[in-house]
Amino acid sequence: MPRLPQTANALIRPVQYRDLDAIDQLTQQSPEHELPHCSAVREKSVSIRNWYGVMKLLSLFPNPLQNLPCVHVAELNQRIQGMIQVSPFNRTRSTWRVDRVVVAPAIVESEGAEAQVMTQVDIGSLLIRFCLERIWQARTWVLEIDVNDKAALDLYRHNGFQPLANMTYWSISPEQLEELAEREPDLPNLLPVSNADAQLLYQLDTMAMPPLVRQVFDRHVQDFKVSVFGSLVEWAKQVFTRTEVVGGYVFEPQRKAAIGYFQLHLCRDGSQPHIAHLTVNPAYTWLYPELMAQMARIMQDLPAQSLQMASPDYQPEREEYLDSIGAERIGHTLLMSRSVWHKVRETKSIAEGLQLAEMLQNLQPSRKPVPGRISMLKSVKLPAPEKAQEADKSTPKSVQELMKAASQEPHREDPCC
Repeated sequence: MPRLPQTANALIRPVQYRDLDAIDQLTQQSPEHELPHCSAVREKSVSIRNWYGVMKLLSLFPNPLQNLPCVHVAELNQRIQGMIQVSPFNRTRSTWRVDRVVVAPAIVESEGAEAQVMTQVDIGSLLIRFCLERIWQARTWVLEIDVNDKAALDLYRHNGFQPLANMTYWSISPEQLEELAEREPDLPNLLPVSNADAQLLYQLDTMAMPPLVRQVFDRHVQDFKVSVFGSLVEWAKQVFTRTEVVGGYVFEPQRKAAIGYFQLHLCRDGSQPHIAHLTVNPAYTWLYPELMAQMARIMQDLPAQSLQMASPDYQPEREEYLDSIGAERIGHTLLMSRSVWHKVRETKSIAEGLQLAEMLQNLQPSRKPVPGRISMLKSVKLPAPEKAQEADKSTPKSVQELMKAASQEPHREDPCC
């Protein structure tokens, strides 16, 4: 059966309430690989059915969460055949992430002797390219997928995504955390985090990443500040999920810089593992044991639960330390990215269609000019030769001649006498 081109009669539109049942069915038919909760790029997927009302309400008025998340569906023959969910990655919205793409296994476009079908790559490419073209704010796109998800790898590579970094996820058991908590951490300059420290945390984040990753993430000082609206949203999330967020950073007084930072998402009821986000300056790798001991002490008063954290391939010292304490590898993912340059459509200027004769009508002659002869000899009058010689003779050429000519002139009386 021949494949349809990607310009087939598939309608890409925003999600509606009537699409929720079809989306649930697609999710059951094509289950995605679950990533660890401590994903560096991808956030925990939420149920669109449970949050549809909130998403619809936030889209009605300007607010920081107006486009979070952005869900579109692909409709073919009045049936939902695919769904894509994207969201901004940074505060300036210059980088967006692909949260998930769900596509039906095979889509039959027509029935008959020569039935034409569209594969998962066809529908997935339509959804991805729709977002790449319509979201003009995004200059860079980033995503994270499991290395064993071959179908997703083929789809994203087909649409221009390239590998950015490899992520390894670790789990530390409660017994290992108890051993780490027995050690007294040596952190004399451990300070709490506030919006006033955003510049220090931004500099630390810049130092901890290679240039290519830093360019893709495109974080700024505003990304490390928490607004009042964001604080309310985070407080509501902690109340409903029974979690608590604790953080701190290590300050270096001589360099006036932050050299280490940690953030803990603690589960107060023990229903899910704790999550840790750790950032350390590459020149201060001795901070790993100290910060791990500090986090282990914070978790002592909570129900026993494992701790999950991530380590990128550009920080080999963290992987070596986690291996040394006996942490278990629970996942391996791949960060992928691609850049997008939106072409600005130039409108044709009105003046481009006008001819020069139309613009300068008033300067045109009333009739066609007739060329004629112009005599240069007649227009220039030369003195006669005889008069020229007499003028030369009468004109004195020296001082003596001037004095002689003055003495020969008759004396004229003064009119006043």
